Amino acid sequence: MEDKKKGLEIELSPEVAEGVYSNLAIIAHSTSEFIVDFARIMPGVNKANVKSRIILTPEHAKRLLFALQDNIARFESQNGKITLNGQGGTATPFAN
Repeated sequence: MEDKKKGLEIELSPEVAEGVYSNLAIIAHSTSEFIVDFARIMPGVNKANVKSRIILTPEHAKRLLFALQDNIARFESQNGKITLNGQGGTATPFAN
């Protein structure tokens, strides 16, 4: 008898499918969770508006890291290297 993996059916409402734009992610963690705030900041404005907060287990955060690394590698192989405009690891999306 062959084991077949059950497919996961994911529902996506029109409101969620529309998406939310974010140009800043703020990440914090405790021993039991990672918190990722997705925010939008405008050039010249010193205030960011958090649009969404996602809370992940450490294991799921690591799976997300691997999925992002894989997708970025595939993107760059098709579209060229993504440059960070000299910002390196800074949290702010715009240069002062």
